[in-house]
Amino acid sequence: MRIGELAAVVGVTTRAVRHYHHLGLLPEPERLANGYREYGFRHAVVLARVRRLTELGLGLAEVRDVLADEAGKDLAEVLTELDEDLARQEEALRERRARLRALLEAEGGMPAEGPVSPALAALFAGTSHLSDSPMAVKDREVIAFLETAMPAEDRERMVASVGEALGSPGAVARAGEAYALLDALTGAEPGDPRVDEAARALAGCIPPGLVPEAGEFDQDDGLLRSFLDDLAPAQAEAVRRALRILAEERG
Repeated sequence: MRIGELAAVVGVTTRAVRHYHHLGLLPEPERLANGYREYGFRHAVVLARVRRLTELGLGLAEVRDVLADEAGKDLAEVLTELDEDLARQEEALRERRARLRALLEAEGGMPAEGPVSPALAALFAGTSHLSDSPMAVKDREVIAFLETAMPAEDRERMVASVGEALGSPGAVARAGEAYALLDALTGAEPGDPRVDEAARALAGCIPPGLVPEAGEFDQDDGLLRSFLDDLAPAQAEAVRRALRILAEERG
């Protein structure tokens, strides 16, 4: 058989056959006097086995070990490991599907910042009326970002802190007032007299647990600097002052 016939019989491509030659999975046949390779039945048997093993999910390095005479593992051991790996993948898929169902079934629907955790989605749903404020939208983006970027052990604490800060109608109303003051600073300069009022209003809404102590506070942090650069000058100054107020209170 020529390479095209072999590939067609086994159900692979000629490119795959050449790749298997290159990796040493399939022995090279002898060339005839005319220079063509002539494949025999044994080549078809080996190639078919390579196809079956790869369809089971084995990598080509594992296939080579199975086929090699000096292989350290027999086929049963390799397939057992593969089965265990597939079981782990199935469990991971079940967990992902459970998270997706929770997001899709969350009360209030999927927030614009989604996907986020069900707890944060519920919190956003309860304050959705604030999203008419451009500053509130930015704030939600920051919270969603923090939930993604924080270490897993800190995420629940962060969401719980935000939930506590917005846990009553009065707290939500205060947040709305702070957002309105910050929105009003669009186009204003950092020395605007309204900056101090906005800063104090914002400081009264930020969960203390999200702000480091005074000795640890670094306004040159790259992430914070990037966030402030995205704000109007007066808004950025109000945020800086609010963070200083909270850091000093913690210190």
